[in-house]
Amino acid sequence: MHELLSPKEMAEADRLAIEAGVPGPLLMEHAGWAAARAIRARFAPCRTLVLCGPGNNGGDGYVVARRLAEAGWPVWLAATGAPIRGSDAALAASRWRGRRARFGARAAGRADLVIDAVFGAGLSRDIDGVTAETLRAAKRVVAIDVPSGLDGASGAVRGFAPQARLTVTFFRAKPGHYLLPGRTLCGELVIADIGIPGRVLARVRPQTWRNGPWLWPARAPGAADHKYSRGTVTVCGGVMSGAARLAALAARRAGAGLVAIQAEAGTEAYRGTEAGTILIPGPLAESLRDPRRETWVCGPGLGAEAARRALPALLAAGRRVVADADCFTAFAGRPEAFTGAAVLTPHAGEFARAFGMPGSDRLGAARAAARRTGAVLVLKGSDTVIAAPDGRAAINDNAPPWLATAGSGDVLAGVIAAGLAAGLGPFEAACAGVWRHGEAGRRAGEGLIAEDLLAVLPPQGGDAIDAG
Repeated sequence: MHELLSPKEMAEADRLAIEAGVPGPLLMEHAGWAAARAIRARFAPCRTLVLCGPGNNGGDGYVVARRLAEAGWPVWLAATGAPIRGSDAALAASRWRGRRARFGARAAGRADLVIDAVFGAGLSRDIDGVTAETLRAAKRVVAIDVPSGLDGASGAVRGFAPQARLTVTFFRAKPGHYLLPGRTLCGELVIADIGIPGRVLARVRPQTWRNGPWLWPARAPGAADHKYSRGTVTVCGGVMSGAARLAALAARRAGAGLVAIQAEAGTEAYRGTEAGTILIPGPLAESLRDPRRETWVCGPGLGAEAARRALPALLAAGRRVVADADCFTAFAGRPEAFTGAAVLTPHAGEFARAFGMPGSDRLGAARAAARRTGAVLVLKGSDTVIAAPDGRAAINDNAPPWLATAGSGDVLAGVIAAGLAAGLGPFEAACAGVWRHGEAGRRAGEGLIAEDLLAVLPPQGGDAIDAG
C-alpha cells in the first residue's frame, strides 16, 4: 500500500470500484465500520460527538455513529446540514436513529471524544466561522479521511484544521497524510481496506508514492565486480574542505567503488584526506578527459564563484551531476542553468533562491522545478519530496528531526551519487539515497553529527525490518 492517491485519484478509484460492481453504499458502510473498529481498539467508551458534513465524508460519519452506538457507546451526532437527497450519504443519514446535538463549539467542548467527519481530503475552501470554532473546541479528535481543513493533495491547512489523535483513511493514503503539517496533524494514521479492488490502480495510474526500498532495485556486489564496475564518484572540492570530504566519504560508504576529490585550488586543505579517497589537484578540464569519471557531486563547500565555473563545465561534458549547496547560490534566479543535471538537492532556502518560494504546496513546486530543468528534484526537509521530470514523485517520512545538522546534506549528496554511479536511474538513486540517509539518522540517534551517519548507512535494498 505504498501508492499515495490525490483526492481526484481517490475519487476515480471510488468510481471505478462502483463501476466494477461494488455499490457505493456498501463502500460507505465498510468505511464507517472500519473507522469504528479503529476507534474502539484505541479508546474506551466515552461521551462521543460525531460531526458530519453534507458530503460522503459526513456519510462515513453517520455510519461511525451508528456502529459505536450499537456497541454501547454514548453517542451524539451534529450535522452542518442535510446530505444531498438521493446520495449515499443521505441513505446513511436516514439510518441514524440516535441522539442529535446542535453543531457548535458548546457541544464539541462537552464531548470526551469528537469524531471529525465534516470535510474530507478534497476540500476546496478554507475552514472558518462556526466550523472552525467547533473543531477548535474539541478536546480529543479522531479524523475520518483527514482532519477537516487539511488539503489531501498538499498537506497544507485551509484556514484551520484540528490536531487529531487518530486519522482513519481508506484504500490508500494521500500525499497530505505525509507532507507537513498534515503528517503531524493526522496523529496515528490507519489505512483501512474497504473493498476497493486493487486492480483499479492500473487505471488510476498513481504517480506518487511513499518513499522506501520498494521503489528501486537492490543490487548486491557480485563476485565479478571490481572498483570501476561498482561506479566512480568525483567530488568538486572547494575552500571548505570538510563538506567535500563528507560527500566523498558518504559515496564510499554507500557503495561507490572509487571516489576522488578534484580540487583546482586550496589543495593544502585536502592533504589530510582520508586514506582511500583520491585527491586530484589541478584544473577540472583535465579530470574531464577521463571518461571513467562519469558521476560528480558539485556544490558542497565549493563556493559560489567556483560553482559558476564547475557546473556548466560538467554539464557540457555530459557528466551525471548531483548539484547541491553552493550551486543554488551561484545560479540564483537562473533555473535554466541546471538543465542537464541528474539530481538537484536544495533545501527550502536554496530552492527559493533558484526557483522562487515553494509555498504551501511543496509537492507541486518540486514537480514544476523538475519539469522545468529535466532533473530529479530533491526538496529536502522532514518531509523530503523527490520529484522526477515525468511527474513521478515520492514523499519521504523516515527522517528524524536530529538530521538537521551541519554536513548532513553533504552526506546525502554523496549517497545519491553512489547510487547513480552504481547504475540506478536518477529518480531511483535519489529515492534510495534519501531513504538510506533518513534510516541512518534513525540508527545514529539523537545528538548525531554528520560523521555518525557514515558508519550506519543501511544497504541499498534496506532489510526486512527497516523496509516495513
